[in-house]
Amino acid sequence: MTKFIKNIFTLVCAAGLLFIFACEQGGKQTKGKSKTLKNTQSKGFVRCGVSQGLPGFSNADASGNWTGVDVDVCRAVAAAVLGDASKVKYTPLSAKERFTALTSGEIDILSRNTTWTLSRDADIGLTFVGVNFYDGQGFMVRKNSGITSVDDFKDGVSACTNIGTTTELNMRDFFNSRNISYEPVAFEKADEVVAAYDSGRCDTYTTDKSGLAAQRTKMSNPDEHMVLPETISKEPLGPVVRQGDSVWEDIVRWSLNVMIEAEEYGVTSGNADSMKSSDNPAIKRLVGAEGELGAAFGLDNEWSLRIIKQVGNYGESYQRNIADPGILPDRGPNQLWTKGGILYVPPAR
Repeated sequence: MTKFIKNIFTLVCAAGLLFIFACEQGGKQTKGKSKTLKNTQSKGFVRCGVSQGLPGFSNADASGNWTGVDVDVCRAVAAAVLGDASKVKYTPLSAKERFTALTSGEIDILSRNTTWTLSRDADIGLTFVGVNFYDGQGFMVRKNSGITSVDDFKDGVSACTNIGTTTELNMRDFFNSRNISYEPVAFEKADEVVAAYDSGRCDTYTTDKSGLAAQRTKMSNPDEHMVLPETISKEPLGPVVRQGDSVWEDIVRWSLNVMIEAEEYGVTSGNADSMKSSDNPAIKRLVGAEGELGAAFGLDNEWSLRIIKQVGNYGESYQRNIADPGILPDRGPNQLWTKGGILYVPPAR
């Protein structure tokens, strides 16, 4: 009996030691530096995968300067972890290349108008960390085509689109559900799709509606084309990271969340410093005047303040990149939940 009790005591002690060790290791993972964070700080720049040129989202000018709401996600992370939003290396990727570039370690953030779906989220190498643009797929046609609605599509319609996207699958489901025969005209690069449609190789061009509005600006005569009113799918677009580094995942997720919550509380790039004296505890946490939120990621307490000051809140980013250029002045679902939209994030506390 005594031996049995001793054996039980030994097992209980061993289990207790294992529990303490696991807790300590968990604490180190949460509060320590992640491998990706450590490598990023060592290199001195964030490696960001972007589109090959989509105005408003990720697009380079003649001097190679990248702008867009997707670009701003990576700039926010750079401000948080490196102290400087400009410290980003951009890698233009086609839809076909994007996930391989991420899982192979070529990039550390994919911020490239990518739709969050079950099959992609369940992929062994991918983790979606949020939505920075709520969208839906649509169709563009020439105004002189006589087509004013998807109900006007006839058998044999040709449709230009990108290879390796949810757009292809949505298009197939849409036409098959209506028993309309169609001819897909698909290309790997977005500019090839735009050029093919613009030159008359297909009757319609289909992708996310934001993409249609953006790519329309590149056409030889933009006013000759229009986006049909119908939306045929849900396309929540957002940044993606590799699986296996939960701290880096949280850093990217909360860098985006900070921009959205900052807009909700009226904290802007211009007034962020003055907000340190706010009476609102939520605002004080956002600007690093209260709490120790950065410690959870292995960052200092002004990581979120730098995001707001250097990149701006979500509304500033949207206005600068999408509304002001006339791409989509009406934010629609991308308005804050307090203003009739569906932008809603967990509180920073």
